[in-house]
Amino acid sequence: MSDLKTKNILSKEKEVVKKSYGELVNNTLLDKANTLPKNSGCYFMKGDIGQVLYVGKAKDLKSRVTSYFNNSAKSPKTQLLVSHIKDFEFILTNSEAESLILENNLIKQYKPKYNIQLKDDKTYPYLQLNTNEAYPRLEYVRKPKKKKGLELYGPFPVGSNISKIIRVLTKSFTLRDCSLYEFNNRKEPCLLYQMKQCSAPCVGKISFDEYQSDLDKALGLFKNKKTVEDTLAVITNKMMAHAEKEEFEIAAQIRDYLEELTSFTEKSFDQNVEALNDSHADIVSYYKGEEEVDISIYLIRRGNLIGQKNFHFLNDDLLDEVEQEIILAMTQYYSQNIETIPEKIITSFEKSNAESFYMALKEIVGEGIKFKVQSQTKKYNSLLTATKKHAEECQRVRQENQDSVYIGLNKLKDLLNMKERPKTIECYDIAIWQGKSPTASQVFFYEGKPDKTGYKYYHLNERPEGNNDFAMMSEVFERRLKHGDFPDVFLVDGGVQQVNTVKKVLEQFKVEVPVVGIAKSRTLKKFNFKSSEVESSDERLVIQGRSNPYILNKCPSLLRILVQLRDEAHRFSRKLHHKTEKKRIIQSWVDKVKGLNPNVRKRILSNNSLSKEELGKMNITDLQNYLGIEQRHARILYDYLHAEEN
Repeated sequence: MSDLKTKNILSKEKEVVKKSYGELVNNTLLDKANTLPKNSGCYFMKGDIGQVLYVGKAKDLKSRVTSYFNNSAKSPKTQLLVSHIKDFEFILTNSEAESLILENNLIKQYKPKYNIQLKDDKTYPYLQLNTNEAYPRLEYVRKPKKKKGLELYGPFPVGSNISKIIRVLTKSFTLRDCSLYEFNNRKEPCLLYQMKQCSAPCVGKISFDEYQSDLDKALGLFKNKKTVEDTLAVITNKMMAHAEKEEFEIAAQIRDYLEELTSFTEKSFDQNVEALNDSHADIVSYYKGEEEVDISIYLIRRGNLIGQKNFHFLNDDLLDEVEQEIILAMTQYYSQNIETIPEKIITSFEKSNAESFYMALKEIVGEGIKFKVQSQTKKYNSLLTATKKHAEECQRVRQENQDSVYIGLNKLKDLLNMKERPKTIECYDIAIWQGKSPTASQVFFYEGKPDKTGYKYYHLNERPEGNNDFAMMSEVFERRLKHGDFPDVFLVDGGVQQVNTVKKVLEQFKVEVPVVGIAKSRTLKKFNFKSSEVESSDERLVIQGRSNPYILNKCPSLLRILVQLRDEAHRFSRKLHHKTEKKRIIQSWVDKVKGLNPNVRKRILSNNSLSKEELGKMNITDLQNYLGIEQRHARILYDYLHAEEN
């Protein structure tokens, strides 16, 4: 009998055994499910090594969980999930809202493969004020954190140039602009005080009450139309006062500030939304198409539409009713953005679903933030209709431009003959120059989007032969595979040799995860992710066992995902490489400075990002403040840096 026939027979026998075993497991799990109580609660399905595959909630646990293992009709996605389930657990809850909270927490804890997890990759700028500090400054932030004493203003529209507005306000009202460390360690006013752009609260040149008054006037620009007028009037009066004193240069500077601020306020109040007046609200609606579901959130602040957020996922990924999945997704979203929850969340949900969503969110947020969740009413019909239309149009445009990540991931599934769409991909890159400070990066994408929780650096061993990408790639994967929790696909930067190198390590560890390589482009002229523009590319996907690589420009969606993965791995590995190399160079001369103990040397290395020559331009006080060291150590360092001049 030929080897091929023998292989086919063994393969069929293996499938029969596997199917029989699967039926036995399902029958056992069905018996277990039939013993569950008819209470509300959460359940989590587990795989062959105990990993959590899916978390769900139910009003009736027995009815819901038995439906997975009986002969009732199931979607292809559910059938695929059931084929991997080896056990399940459950937790009882007192209400549907409590189930939603628990489900959200379990998904955050376990990150199950079969749950929908939306990634919010679009952030808006905020103005942050830390009232824990005696003399707060105006800070620009993109990802505000929940902390007592932090006040937030915003979000502001993209393109509002809020960072420049903050700088203008800081100078206009002579507010503090330095870090807390600089503020606490300063003994005399800085140059900004001499330029009349700071009131020097660090050395007591202004009282607390006077500073607070100036701060309140600056913040008036972000409250309402009346306070905006008051703030602009204060600045106008300052300009006129300097002009009367014939300080024309300062008056002209304030005039320029005034023009910037006036332009900003005019743009901030020119998209008024009827029925919301000066309200802060989010409008949440969704559209279910033939293949995908899109969720849109309109952000309305001070009664003005300032932007939107959009999320989408495949219909095939639904393992619950669509509105239940969307409520869970919105619970995930708001629980990760607690500080930015507006006073109203207006939804298109059914009344009972909106109430459950509110109760769950209120429990997560706590009593510190007051808000309401409202279901669809006549008052907000036009807003919800516009938001739903936006979701529909986002889906249409994305599909017509083949811009959906699912198109690319499904193409990768077909190319690798996988049973299901790969959700998680890890990409690796080696950074080395002349054999020194070799490093590697691991970047992680979930559903075609970066997820920095899966990013990792590797410091590699320097080798006698210098650059040896293959040996270093082997070292990276030998270390990586010891930690388990593998992605659906490994991606490496390189061709057949790189792929074979990694495949060999995978075989040694008996890990069955596909590995592919992306060969560097020879004719990539222009690639813009924001506009999804690709002019020309011969980027190739190297797949083991395939004689010819796949030309990626045949599938623009897959091209975008893999090129972005590779570029992100490049950026990440070189960031560590440059940091390591700079530290090595700095260490070489810091070790030569006599009179410094190891702790001081360590502090200098950790706090310094400047060259020896740049440090040499500082005086003793500057060195002390910049490096966070005592004056006597700063003097030793100063003397060393200037020894060659004497």
